[in-house]
Formats: sequence, structure tokens, C-alpha cells
Amino acid sequence: MKTLVIGATTNKERYAYKAIHSLIDKSHQVVAIGSKLGMALDVTIETEKKPFKGVDTVTLYINPQIQESYYEYIVSLQPRRVIFNPGTENPEFYAILEQNHIQYETACTLVLLATNQY
Repeated sequence: MKTLVIGATTNKERYAYKAIHSLIDKSHQVVAIGSKLGMALDVTIETEKKPFKGVDTVTLYINPQIQESYYEYIVSLQPRRVIFNPGTENPEFYAILEQNHIQYETACTLVLLATNQY
């Protein structure tokens, strides 16, 4: 399963970085987009909205105001689901996802991975 982390960072203290680490530990394929180019472990952090293929899950680490510029992009990837981590909750985006038959969860990626519910 491929996961796209949006809001990725090279800062090891940030939850987005920790999520990339946990996803890799659990043998998930990871692609990432952040505000700055860089590397998080072996994952290249892109700054452009690339047309990644085969994305199963998008996990968000960006606030609702920033998410707006990602609505069309995320829908175009046709992921199975989008995870809204704490602080990223966005009812407006939930409605768009529902209209496009994309599941969403308000959950913590790190907790889902740690409890084998991912």
C-alpha cells in the first residue's frame, strides 16, 4: 500500500516525520509532499503536486486553510481514504471527499499504525 504524506518535513520532532518513519517500519511505500525539498529517511520530500500513481491513503499534516489548495489534487489521485490527523479536521473537505466516494477518517496515523489498525 502506498501512502502520501502531505505536510512532510525533515524535522525529526514533527509528527509528519514520525509518521513517515512508522510507515516505513511497517513496510508501507511512502511518497511525500512538503513546503521544502528534502529527505525524510529514504523518502524524497517533493514540493510539487506530482501525479503519484497507486496512492491508497493520503495522510494530512497541514491545516484546513492550506488544504484548500490540495482539494482537487487529492481527489484527482483517487485514494481509497484520507486521514485527517489531529489539528487538520475539515468538514468542508469531508463533504468534497464524500461527493467523490473517497473515505476519510479523523484519526492519528501514528496511533493507527501502533495499534495495527492502519
